[in-house]
Amino acid sequence: MTLFDEPARAAAVSAGPASSRLRVRMLVAYDGSSFHGFAVNRDVATVGGTLQQALELVLNEPVVLTAAGRTDRGVHAWGQVVSFDMPSGVITLDDLRHAVNKICGGSIVVRAATRAAPDFDARHSARSRVYRYTVLNQPVPDPFAARTAWWIDRPLDMNALRLACDPLIGEHDFASFCRRPKRTGEESSLARRVLDARWSVPANDRVCLLQFEIEARAFCHQMVRSIVGTMVEIGRGTKRAGDMAAILRARDRSAAGQLAPPQGLCLWEVRY
Repeated sequence: MTLFDEPARAAAVSAGPASSRLRVRMLVAYDGSSFHGFAVNRDVATVGGTLQQALELVLNEPVVLTAAGRTDRGVHAWGQVVSFDMPSGVITLDDLRHAVNKICGGSIVVRAATRAAPDFDARHSARSRVYRYTVLNQPVPDPFAARTAWWIDRPLDMNALRLACDPLIGEHDFASFCRRPKRTGEESSLARRVLDARWSVPANDRVCLLQFEIEARAFCHQMVRSIVGTMVEIGRGTKRAGDMAAILRARDRSAAGQLAPPQGLCLWEVRY
């Protein structure tokens, strides 16, 4: 629940001369485990709702947030970007960052707060987004990785995982990997341009982590988790790397693999 109702929030957007308002860009990290996604929802705790409420408490006025990505329930972020307007001169951005971090208590952290151009929009100004998915691939689980990785005890074939990345690069219809939007009338396009996709093994003496990174201009709903779930089947040998192109061409969700769990997924970076 937020401090201001929707009419008051809408009025705040146009209140006051432009010269008295400041467009702010915030770099935000969060553990999404206990949140029902990013988007503001009056009935449940969300990242956006919690951050908005903290900002409104500090600024004592309604705040309208725009986010670069609306992450789902249980999904994390290291490089989420939000933008909003605030009155200039009431508090420094460093003090605002410090105050919001104290209110949010560590589950949501404002890494940086900077002044942005008046036309900057966290969502529409973005050139691309990078998501990272982490797999813990070892015989036993690790309690310290349980909230941020998908534990798979059976060894995965890294060569097969890497080969499966190649067909994803470029512009394709990703209907096989996306949850179709619930809307009436003309169907939304599920075509997306993937700029990069790769698997890596970061150096770690304690655990065996595999990381999948994918960069695209935009993603459709559950796209990354569906791709990872399919790739894990390829890594296990139940599908072949050469099947990935055919799965894409099928444009049918049933052609792809399982949906990877949310805790391994992180919005890693937004590029402008």
